[in-house]
Amino acid sequence: MSSSANTIVLTNAKLVLEDEIVDGTIVFDASGSIAQIDTGSSALPSAVDCEGDFVMPGLVELHTDNVERHFVPRPRAYWPNAIAAVMAHDSEIAGAGITTVYDALSVGDYDGENSPRRELFAEMVEATRRASALGIFRVEHRLHLRCELSDPRLMETLEPVAMAHKADIVSLMDHTPGQRQWRDVDALRTYMSRTGLSPQEVERTIGLRIEKGNTSTPENWRAVLDLFAEQKVTLATHDDTTVDDIDHSADAGIAISEFPCSLAAAQRAHERGMTTIGGAPNVVRGGSHSGNVAMEELARNGVLDALSSDYVPSALLQAPFLMAERLNMPLHDTLKTVTQNPARMVGLFDRGVLEPGKRADVLRVRVVESTPFVRATFVQGQRVS
Repeated sequence: MSSSANTIVLTNAKLVLEDEIVDGTIVFDASGSIAQIDTGSSALPSAVDCEGDFVMPGLVELHTDNVERHFVPRPRAYWPNAIAAVMAHDSEIAGAGITTVYDALSVGDYDGENSPRRELFAEMVEATRRASALGIFRVEHRLHLRCELSDPRLMETLEPVAMAHKADIVSLMDHTPGQRQWRDVDALRTYMSRTGLSPQEVERTIGLRIEKGNTSTPENWRAVLDLFAEQKVTLATHDDTTVDDIDHSADAGIAISEFPCSLAAAQRAHERGMTTIGGAPNVVRGGSHSGNVAMEELARNGVLDALSSDYVPSALLQAPFLMAERLNMPLHDTLKTVTQNPARMVGLFDRGVLEPGKRADVLRVRVVESTPFVRATFVQGQRVS
């Protein structure tokens, strides 16, 4: 094995390959690609001794709400510098080992009172696009638009931004009480009561949301699909619960079911040729925080294709290690749910696997007391965290 000043060599590592984990050495070339993979250790003085740590593909995140948290770190506390907000998000993402991130930004809201999302939506999109154009992000950012179908004002919020900025994923959400995630209205009542609302206020709010959703959701479903019909964009639905939910999506040509709420929905998605994304926090916590199906049950039944960190970036690395342990599955297989599988679901075949010629988006990961943590993040061969 040879080396030059323009290459990086990581040796004495557990290399997580597509079908196995081997002890070996990996080399990145000056173009930012993986140049070579070998078993055994390198004796080159410039080689980095990984001390037996895992070296694996960088994580691919298709749906994280994390950017919004940096714009509104506390209720009604708006961060005044948009570039600073997205850069703080980027640093957290890189530190979590995510090398490709689809920033999922909410378009519209479901209760009419969540004004920060509507007010800040265009600003968040512009800031992420601006930071990308300036080349100041550590990792690659792409745009995921989460469209709240129950919002009567959805299209007036969505259309100007969709015309100005290319979206990479568009997901369709419906938070109408009685539908999807909130199919169990009693569970929603319990959830809302924790916010301090009186029983009368809860009932009034639920009634208004049902009225708006029943009117707006069918209209917005068609309007969103029509808006993106001529664009190269991956379409997803959110919180599919029933077989009918899946059939409605599959009939419209939608490719991904995000966060299916039941085993039946996930199984039907596979039957209809759709792929599924589950919540990594669901795995880490041992189940859903809202009473829906556990992602480990989907994994046991072979209908969990990918994981998303959703609202906890660090969960994306923890979850596949936990699944391997709890479900007695090979680690190289569970790690595909956060690397190769999500990359392929959105047509990114240049990353997600350690293989010569692929992008050198790579992590060095150590496990301490059964907990994995990132020791180094490389994007196109350059260390960014």
